Amino acid sequence: MKEEMKEINEKELWEKAAAFHGHVCGGLTIGYKAALYAVRLLDLSFSGDEDVVCIAENDACGVDAIQAILGCSVGKGNLLFHMRGKQAFSFYNRNTGKSVRLVLKPKPGEMTREESFAYYQGCAPEEMFDVKEARIPLPEHARLFDSYTCDVCGETAGANWIRLAGDQKLCLDCYGQYDRFQV
Repeated sequence: MKEEMKEINEKELWEKAAAFHGHVCGGLTIGYKAALYAVRLLDLSFSGDEDVVCIAENDACGVDAIQAILGCSVGKGNLLFHMRGKQAFSFYNRNTGKSVRLVLKPKPGEMTREESFAYYQGCAPEEMFDVKEARIPLPEHARLFDSYTCDVCGETAGANWIRLAGDQKLCLDCYGQYDRFQV
């Protein structure tokens, strides 16, 4: 584990995740424990850029803990979603090339929300997750695109979201309405 992560203890990381998320819950605990486990397994630290990548298979509460602890975010391009409705997270360390997929194990029996929260809080990460090989290859670094102004609405959009219609550059919204605009 890198020095900066060693300096921050787990209680401080939990408080950071809870503050970011706005409340504590079982879902936040799942992401918190996944992030801690990934730190241990892949020698990760907070990602100021794109050194750490996470592909989440859900958009639930746990993703907030991963953002707060590991610095993965949609804006930086190092938090991606592969929506499958699973409590599963693939983590990648670009510096070492190592990766891992953590899949939440089933809970034992029926539990209330409170019981579920207490259960996850009491588990060690290795008790909670199956460690598997990451299925998805490491994504390329986030790409930057030129921007263009839509000839219909006047709003600016990235080049990969502009469509050509005749001699006009149209954003996706206006392109979807293109037949209405034709003379």
